Amino acid sequence: MSKTVRIKRGKDIRLIGEAAKQIAPYQNPDVVALKPTDFVGHIPKLLLKQGAEVKAGTPLFYDKQNEKVVFTSPVSGEVADIVRGAKRRILEVRILADKANQSIDFGKMDLDSLNREQVIEKMMQAGVWPTIRQRPFSIIADPHGMPKAIHVSCFDSAPLAPEMDYILEGQEKEFQAGIDALNKLCPGKVNLNLPAQGGEGFSQTQGVTVNRFSGPHPAGNVGVQVHHLDPINKGEVIWYTYPQEVIIIGRLVLEGKYDARRRVALTGSMVSEDKRQYHEVMTGTSLRSYLHGALEKGDKRVISGNVLTGTRVDSEGFLGYFDSQVTVIPEGNEHKFLLTEGWLSPGLDRFSMSRAYPAWLMGKKKYDLDTNLNGEKRAFVVTGQLEKVFPFDIYPMQLVKAIMVNDIDNMEKMGIYEVDAEDFALPEVVCTSKIDIQKVVREGMENLRAEIS
Repeated sequence: MSKTVRIKRGKDIRLIGEAAKQIAPYQNPDVVALKPTDFVGHIPKLLLKQGAEVKAGTPLFYDKQNEKVVFTSPVSGEVADIVRGAKRRILEVRILADKANQSIDFGKMDLDSLNREQVIEKMMQAGVWPTIRQRPFSIIADPHGMPKAIHVSCFDSAPLAPEMDYILEGQEKEFQAGIDALNKLCPGKVNLNLPAQGGEGFSQTQGVTVNRFSGPHPAGNVGVQVHHLDPINKGEVIWYTYPQEVIIIGRLVLEGKYDARRRVALTGSMVSEDKRQYHEVMTGTSLRSYLHGALEKGDKRVISGNVLTGTRVDSEGFLGYFDSQVTVIPEGNEHKFLLTEGWLSPGLDRFSMSRAYPAWLMGKKKYDLDTNLNGEKRAFVVTGQLEKVFPFDIYPMQLVKAIMVNDIDNMEKMGIYEVDAEDFALPEVVCTSKIDIQKVVREGMENLRAEIS
């Protein structure tokens, strides 16, 4: 019998712009990009130069800290450009895709005849190993380590998040094959985390422990799920991944090829209503191909991911490696008159995390929110607001303050090993001091990782 965990603290932010349950036909991408910046703590070393020809599965770069962890091209074609930033840091490796879409054949995997080390070797060779990450720190899983469990979060509670049940449709066989591969990595300790209601497609999966969660966002965050099932203590490690990544692993098992296709929801109020749908695209595909002609007029912000934890890109940018959603919302760069839309307005249509405005009396209303912070950074004061949306048995403000002063001992005592930046997305929204809490937490975790490594 599955275990059901009730999450009480949190908040569902209901936005206009949900994707309809229909999938646009797959189109071969013109350009894709693999971005080393999508991988926390990764230091890339290039293997190919501009102009080199590649197939799907050809290694592009590897991790300097572990040369066997390679990152491979999702398509066949030519290395078109290597985009660098400050200090020649590699930001993107762009591939000009051809129409043939040829793939390297890594050979189908007979899991019954392979041991753990052989499965890991095959996954690293094909470039699917980076789909598995570990906590603490949310870095790529250490292939030489043994986690105490593997968690697969099969629902997303973020605003306008895609429905994983719909994404799974027609890919159940690949998903099961991916789960079978994960069971070779951590026998008998694969957790499938589902919502309290729904998840029928996933519930038929064999070889897993099913756990169910109910409650508001961030109930879908893997960090919240692990905290309530089996918290991470100092020195312990868990691995985690998501359904689309499990499907990619399953395709390698069944077909012997690196097939990085994924289903992505195009959402947000600045997307034309008839264009809000799912697209089957290649990992790292150019957003231009399906944003062109799909957006409303006006200033807008394009986000690869959701509005709370996604990455800001432009309409010519590329899909993030782990993203299953693209969100487009209004840019909050216009002044608002204080009596009609400002802080002295009646607030009948204003969203509030508390009940500061009477809009909460309207029932479950959906809002068209922009990116305006409605204020500037100020002193970090105790308000008690962060604790109301933070479903960990941890004091969030005290932990953040310990991180800000780089107090390693207090960070460890306060539970930093259990959390990640995404778990502080809602506290960042309710923070009256306008602190970039996710950035603070990420930098603090990198400092801690450097200190203990």
